[in-house]
Amino acid sequence: MTAVFVVLGAAVGAPLRYLVDRVVQARYGGLVPWGTFAVNVAGSLVLGALAGAGGALSTPVYALVGTGFCGALTTYSTFGYETVRLAERKAYRHAAGYVVLSVAAGLGAAALGFAAARALVS
Repeated sequence: MTAVFVVLGAAVGAPLRYLVDRVVQARYGGLVPWGTFAVNVAGSLVLGALAGAGGALSTPVYALVGTGFCGALTTYSTFGYETVRLAERKAYRHAAGYVVLSVAAGLGAAALGFAAARALVS
């Protein structure tokens, strides 16, 4: 049954990732892949909140939201690919800035989600 929850979450997360990426890139464009950045930071926030909620949530919720939804929404492989593409275009500062900003924002979002959920559940 857990696999069904993962599939259901992924069925929402994957198309949402595509749509958010297209909307954000169309609006902001440029060299930096802001769409991937947006979904990765959002996913980090949600995963941080799940971790902060701890035992207050059931296993099916973790499977649905954490593994399924966030697993399909976020993408490390695309982050890596897009960083390499920036470097190939000799946009080294953009590539380095994208890596630093993505990691810092992702960690910050996860910490914020964790703290917020922990405060709500406590």
